[in-house]
Amino acid sequence: MKHTCIALGFALMFPLAAIAQGGKLDTATIDKTIGKTGQMTGDVYKISFPRSDLHVTVNGVDVRPGLALGSWSAFRSTGTDAVAHGDLVLAESEVNPVISALQQGGFEITALHNHLINASQPILYLHFWGRGDAAKLSQTVKAALGRTKTPIANAPAPATTAPGFDADQFQQAVGLKGTVSNGVLAMSQARPEQIQMMGVTLPPAMGMATSINVQSAGSGQVAATGDFVMVADEVNKVARALREHDIAIAALHNHMLHGTPELYFMHFWAQGAPDKVAAGLKAALSELKK
Repeated sequence: MKHTCIALGFALMFPLAAIAQGGKLDTATIDKTIGKTGQMTGDVYKISFPRSDLHVTVNGVDVRPGLALGSWSAFRSTGTDAVAHGDLVLAESEVNPVISALQQGGFEITALHNHLINASQPILYLHFWGRGDAAKLSQTVKAALGRTKTPIANAPAPATTAPGFDADQFQQAVGLKGTVSNGVLAMSQARPEQIQMMGVTLPPAMGMATSINVQSAGSGQVAATGDFVMVADEVNKVARALREHDIAIAALHNHMLHGTPELYFMHFWAQGAPDKVAAGLKAALSELKK
C-alpha cells in the first residue's frame, strides 16, 4: 500500500510539472519558426508584419503600414496549450490561398471584411483563431504568410521621429496616451470587461481594445483610422458621435466567434485639421464604457 501511494504521488506530480512548464509560452520557438521576433505585453506575445509591399491611398493620402496595413498574430498560453489570434492584411488574390493554409493547420476563420473605404485598391482583413501546441500554431501562421507577399524578416528599428504634426497636443486633446513609430501615432483604450473567445480570456493586446492610429495627411492635416470596440448598446451612440464630427464610418462587423461579451467593431476614417479630428474621436470615445 505504501509503494502504491508513492507511485500515485509521482504520477500526480509529473502531469502537474508538465502543465507548469507548458504554462510558459516558448517564444524562442515561435520566433525561429516564423522568422521574426515579436513583443511581449503582459502574457501576450505579438508579432507584427507591416505590409510595406503594398501601396495604398485613401482620399489622396498615402497610407503608412502602421496606419492601416499591419498584419499581426498574437500568441497566449492557456496553461495546457496555446492560442493564436490575429488579423492578416491581404490583397484580393491572397485571400483564399491564405484561408486554405490556415485551415490545413486546423485554424478557424472568424471574420473577413474591409477596414477601409475609398482605397486605391481592394484590401481585405482576415481574422483567425487557432489553438494547440505553440510550435504548430506558429508553423501554420508562417505557412499562411507564405501565401502572400508580406515581408517577414526583421526590419531595422523604425524611427521614432515626430509624425509631421504635434503628437503630444493630439494625445492631450483626445485624452489618450500613445506611442509614435515610423510616422504614426498609435493610441488605444481597453474595455473594462473580461473578454473571452471560445472560453479563452483575450487581453487588450489581442485586438480587444479600441485602436486609433494617426499620421500626417499633409498641408497641416492628419488622417486617422482604427476601430472602436463596442457592445451593442454603444454602437449607434458611437456612430452618431463620429458622423456629427464628419468622421466617416468605413465598416461595422464582428472579429470573433463565440465571444463574450458580444462585441462589435466599427472602423472609421477621419481626415482634416488635427484639433477637429481629435475632438470627434474624443466625443466617440466618451460613449464607451470605461
